[in-house]
Amino acid sequence: MKQTWFNNSARLIAGCSMIALSAGAHAQSSDNGFALEEIVVTAQKREQSLQDVPISVTALGGDKVKDFAAGGEDIRLLSSRVPGLNAESSNGRIAPRFYIRGLGNTDFDLAASQPVSIVVDDVVLENVILKSFPLFDIERVEVLRGPQGTLFGRNTPAGIVKFDTRKPTQEPEGYVSASYGSFGTSSIEAAYGGGLGEKVSARVSGLMTRRDDWIDNDFSGEEDVMGGFVEAAMRAQVLIEPTENFDALLNFHYRSIDGTAEVFRANIFDSGSPELNDNFDRDTVYHNDTHHNKQSYDSWGASAKLSWDFGDDMSLTSVSAYETTSGCSVGDIDGGNPTGPGVIPFQSTTEDCIDNLDQFTQEVRLSGQGNEKLFYQLGFFYFDSDFTVRTSPFYTNYSTVRQQNQSWALFGQVAYDLTEDTTLTVGGRYTDDEKTADAVSGANDFGFQGNFVALDQVVADGSEFTWDVALNHIVNDDLSVYARVATGFRAPSIQGRDVAFGTAPTTATEETIMSYEAGFKADLAEGRMRWNGAFFYYEMDDLQVTAVGGGNNNVRLLNLDKVKAYGFETDIELRATENLTLTAGASYAHTKIYDSSVRVPVCGSGMCTPTDRLDNLGRAIINGNPLPQAPDWTFNVTAEYVLPTGDSEEFFVFTDWAYQGDTNFTLYEAAEFRSTGTYELGLRLGYRWEDNKYEVAFFGRNLTDEKNVKGVIDFNNLTGFVNEPRVLGVAFRADF
Repeated sequence: MKQTWFNNSARLIAGCSMIALSAGAHAQSSDNGFALEEIVVTAQKREQSLQDVPISVTALGGDKVKDFAAGGEDIRLLSSRVPGLNAESSNGRIAPRFYIRGLGNTDFDLAASQPVSIVVDDVVLENVILKSFPLFDIERVEVLRGPQGTLFGRNTPAGIVKFDTRKPTQEPEGYVSASYGSFGTSSIEAAYGGGLGEKVSARVSGLMTRRDDWIDNDFSGEEDVMGGFVEAAMRAQVLIEPTENFDALLNFHYRSIDGTAEVFRANIFDSGSPELNDNFDRDTVYHNDTHHNKQSYDSWGASAKLSWDFGDDMSLTSVSAYETTSGCSVGDIDGGNPTGPGVIPFQSTTEDCIDNLDQFTQEVRLSGQGNEKLFYQLGFFYFDSDFTVRTSPFYTNYSTVRQQNQSWALFGQVAYDLTEDTTLTVGGRYTDDEKTADAVSGANDFGFQGNFVALDQVVADGSEFTWDVALNHIVNDDLSVYARVATGFRAPSIQGRDVAFGTAPTTATEETIMSYEAGFKADLAEGRMRWNGAFFYYEMDDLQVTAVGGGNNNVRLLNLDKVKAYGFETDIELRATENLTLTAGASYAHTKIYDSSVRVPVCGSGMCTPTDRLDNLGRAIINGNPLPQAPDWTFNVTAEYVLPTGDSEEFFVFTDWAYQGDTNFTLYEAAEFRSTGTYELGLRLGYRWEDNKYEVAFFGRNLTDEKNVKGVIDFNNLTGFVNEPRVLGVAFRADF
């Protein structure tokens, strides 16, 4: 009943927000000199106004990210705070999984590929560990929805989350911010940069954040043994500008994290219900495993972006980058112990490690203004990755799977002004991709034959031509409309996790998407309101999914015949008064699987309640189901009010609200493994002085301490994991 009430309330609040924003826009019909600032993005690898890009894009400034990150939140903070974006992880702060318009990958393996790409400072971060690099000193976040295969390549059929950090300038400037809150959550972030000479500038930034262990283990009688972390990261950048026609931006970054992986909790649902039961206690677990879900990773990387300006509006850009990481996570997968609470058929603890991941990328692109009507860019991209995933179930010998991936691509795009108000953009890309896996397996003490038996090399390769066509038309100075047709693909994948249990790796062929999108971008109320929206429809062929479950908890890659989806997303930003700024976002995605031949195992424990039709082997027929982790609705609202109290001084209050609608957690549908609507509230209020140079604030994240289920483990019992707890604290910031 609570969830039904909240669903109706959420829709009502979102609708009222839209009406309020529109009403505010009409009320402020005269120019009072407080219009919104123009947002400049690089969604098409060149600087453009957000309103001129024929793609569904949401852009967030670094200050907004800072507000969301209070209380030690990681990159998953973007989930539902951007329309159409979901993010979760069964690995805690490591290995996040992203979903855009319902498309993502629930695979928890450290070698898993995703259809959402993460790009930081023009460098693609392919591996799931690299995707979790912490957010600090951020200039802007851009979420590009829909296939981005032309300019960004394979593994982008769902879209891209793109981060741009603050770059060095000749002008000296910097900041330091610090916070402290619940559970001993503390952080300090700082940056400083400026000129080292007329032709050289530099910027150094860093983050240190930590939380004390705060979860008790009642089985062992230990207090405060889990839930904490210590994370440190830094970035150093040097910009060299020896001539007017050449510059080089050098980047080095490092990250280290030690703490607790995701905490799994056994039997926190009753059979037949998705609601948390009385076994759930946020502060307590009942693990008989002694590893306490420890997690430790170290990563570093470097890049060089070289730019030449040849004059006549022609430039050449080269981006070379290297990334590496190593580390391990341990998980008590069953989430409990044999004596309760609830039934646990057998104990399961697993350690997953990634050893010496090496990723090298190289991109070269030439761009220019061919004439007054034509802009072009063309380029070459190369990718090389090599890493080993080591899995230890503890009751048997560990296994290793080495994966190597090489890919190259040629791409090009032109934008041609058909008229003064209408621009046609056409792009294409050819990509060749090859993955290989070599595996060693053992476990004769678990009934398998032999000990460390070498498996034959597995190869998965494919090539694809992707393209997009977009038409953008300026209706008037305040409104433009666009239509876009785009294709994309995810390269073939290899899943080697079952090697640890004596089963050969599985593979999936490339998936391809055909996407249709139409949208509008409007500046209203004489520049005080920005309203963007898009409608989409796509068909995905051979979607790669991971079937997990059954009595053996097998992890199997497979391709679904077809998935179809439709929906919309919209963003509104309004400067309602000189002191009040409001934003609202909403999205809807209806996804549906079309494959009558695929069968997937249901919960191996037999404790769940599948609602799908089952075959004679007890496997679920998933034809007609929605995609997993694809919420039907997302809503987000923010409001900031500033009250000046004197010259260069002001009080402020900022609040944010994010809602995620009905969400299935697994490929099959079960009464327990779904969410019927969740939300989180945030608050920041404080005081600024000396023209915003100094700020002191109180903050609250997950203010009402909602217990939101984010995912489940279905093979052993009714196990789940939840969102972060409420964190209240104080923060201080100084700019200089």
